[in-house]
Amino acid sequence: MLEKVIAAVREVAQEVIMPRYLRVGRQTKADGSFFTEADVAAQNALLDRLQKIHPAAAMGEEMTEAEQQAEWIKGKSGLWSVDPIDGTSNFYNGLPYFATSVAYMEQGQSVLGVIYNPVTDEMFYATKGNGAFLNGVALPLKKHAPPMSSAMANVDLKRLDRAFAARVAAYPPFASQRNFGACALEWCYTAAGYFDLYLHGGQKPWDYAAGSLILAEAGGNLCGFEHDDYWTSPPWHRSVIAALDPVLFVQWRDWVRENRKK
Repeated sequence: MLEKVIAAVREVAQEVIMPRYLRVGRQTKADGSFFTEADVAAQNALLDRLQKIHPAAAMGEEMTEAEQQAEWIKGKSGLWSVDPIDGTSNFYNGLPYFATSVAYMEQGQSVLGVIYNPVTDEMFYATKGNGAFLNGVALPLKKHAPPMSSAMANVDLKRLDRAFAARVAAYPPFASQRNFGACALEWCYTAAGYFDLYLHGGQKPWDYAAGSLILAEAGGNLCGFEHDDYWTSPPWHRSVIAALDPVLFVQWRDWVRENRKK
């Protein structure tokens, strides 16, 4: 099934998404987030192909909230989770940092994940228990971890509460911070070892379903703000504390939890 999903994701990216790159207008959803014609067309194309690969409940970011909730409930035994273009603002503005993300979940946990950046031709993928890969090369690509004071962190400040975000920005325990606006690739770049630390205040299933599996299968470590078991956190607003290196992860987790309380 993995090879078929990889082929479907690549095909939709090449035939539906990239021909619309820098050629579509932006629209606003009820929650204030943005979408484009390409998001909707890609989601429809992906869901059609995925149902032919394996019929199951299917949830996409561009569905209504009611539709998403219904598919989530229906999909306990098997669910496709799709983000057709993660990083829509980047896509619309011409920044080459966006991806298509597809996961297959069972009992609320991911067993297959595929994330593809069509601009860079980076295809990240994993299945549960079989490792994670980038274009056929096993992850991580970089295994050496610096001390936390020298680390590169991907931190989404705007989804942290204001006081904690200010503390992270003003008194960081790491050396450098980035955030490029596409959760799926943030997970993958942490799994590859490009980022040493990862922090996000709250993601929805299509944000984390594929990426969390890829990081875990690369040997990475992850948890939520309140729970050491990442999968016990609330599924519709799941915080992320993550690092590839286990020692660095414990230091990062403890720093985050201690400083969130202040």
